[in-house]
Amino acid sequence: MKSNRRNFIGAFASFSALAGTKIFASSEDSSGMLTKHELPALPYAYNALEPYIDAKTMELHHSKHHKAYVDGLNKAEAELAKVRSLQDFSFIQYWSKQSAFHGGGHALHSLFWKSMASPSQGGGGEPKGLLSEKIKEDFGSFDSFKKQFSSAAASVEGSGWAILHLRKSDNRLIILQAENQHKLSAWDTIPLLNIDVWEHAYYLTYQNKRADYIQAWWNIVNWSFVEEMYTLYRK
Repeated sequence: MKSNRRNFIGAFASFSALAGTKIFASSEDSSGMLTKHELPALPYAYNALEPYIDAKTMELHHSKHHKAYVDGLNKAEAELAKVRSLQDFSFIQYWSKQSAFHGGGHALHSLFWKSMASPSQGGGGEPKGLLSEKIKEDFGSFDSFKKQFSSAAASVEGSGWAILHLRKSDNRLIILQAENQHKLSAWDTIPLLNIDVWEHAYYLTYQNKRADYIQAWWNIVNWSFVEEMYTLYRK
């Protein structure tokens, strides 16, 4: 996929950098202009992450929830184009917010699927190489990083995400929360790893026990992908 030619993320402006890693799916017309966002295929089967995330949850999460954000983003951008065409900006605030919300959902979910892998495919364990060294440098130890990330995920108010970012201005790894998918958004950062703590991500297996889901999730973190992302953007 070509690097994106417009920022469809709204508040998540830094996500545009991830297009170069082929996280996002989109279709283009013959002139090369981005025309429509598409639901990306999962890099594994729906049951690949069991027993940590069950197949039904993965199917609903991907084919229903993520697809709804893709559809919502396409709708919002079509309406924004109509606004410009008609030169009637009466509803610009509403459609801008819809673009940010659904764009954030599309971006975060696209990263989330890549952030996981089955244990048989290398998921879980601890990071290695440059990423491991950087985590120890910025958090003191992997254990401290894991505890901070888990606590950030567990304490998100309502629905949202915990995200490991690389801050570009000082090349530091930081952990931030995102309420819903667009509130408390980060700037000057590139997201490397995230966990979805909306209830639809875990409720069928874990009910309201978010902490149990977070603990289980560490068994399927795709550290190879995270290290690839870090290596690509650390300079």
